[in-house]
Amino acid sequence: MNRGSRRVGRLGGMRVHVVSDVHGAADALARAGEGADALIVLGDLVDYVDYRDPTGGILGRVLGAQVSSEFARLRTAGAREELIAYIRDAWARVPDAPAVVREAVREQYDRVFGAVTAPTYAIPGNVDVPLLWPEYARPGLELVDGEVVTIGGLRFGFVGGAPLPPGVTPRPGGPWTPHVVPAEQFAAAVHGLDGTEPLDVLCSHVPPAVPELAFDVVTRRAEAASRALLDVVRRDRPRAALFGHVHQPLAPRVRIGRTECVNVGHFRSSATPYVLRW
Repeated sequence: MNRGSRRVGRLGGMRVHVVSDVHGAADALARAGEGADALIVLGDLVDYVDYRDPTGGILGRVLGAQVSSEFARLRTAGAREELIAYIRDAWARVPDAPAVVREAVREQYDRVFGAVTAPTYAIPGNVDVPLLWPEYARPGLELVDGEVVTIGGLRFGFVGGAPLPPGVTPRPGGPWTPHVVPAEQFAAAVHGLDGTEPLDVLCSHVPPAVPELAFDVVTRRAEAASRALLDVVRRDRPRAALFGHVHQPLAPRVRIGRTECVNVGHFRSSATPYVLRW
């Protein structure tokens, strides 16, 4: 997964804006880079299911509000097996459902990727479809999953997607499946970041495996997190570990040694980027 290291930007005097969990908020994303030397997007650009408006998101628009509401209820309840069966049956009633989903995702990506400005570095989240991302690569928009990039003299390591619990393998739930991989594969991607020099900033979609960072106070359960990310924090002692994924975390930040571990926020709700200066 590691495709090497790159160096961009000037040394020092930098201001970088960081967002995560955009979920279709293209208008807000268009403003997120204002005043910044670069913008970092930590995934979940797609609005698959809108937990506040069941008529929104891909599920609401394609399958209807009732299906969207039931999907949200089952996921919040942690009923994984029931959820997979329910959504598989719902999609089975849609003619050529894979094509319908691809078109809906492309419509969102056209707006969201079209909104980013200036130098932008992006990785996918668990609701993204990374197979479509190469279609949107262009000068000024760098797709950096699995890479180390030097920005303004600091080494940024990027890992997208989310790990499954140990021992669990991905299972399709229909024409759309989340971008989740076995825990061992995710750990290999994290540990595969160029280790010749320590990272200064670790960027991921999911948090390191720290209970208060992973626990969502609204869903009342722990979301996906990574022990491998925590290992790299302890190995490299970066200035910061930045992530999203958990929309309502028990703790938005935790310090581990010299490293500030920060949930940059649910951008769709806040429309406010996290600001990193050096």
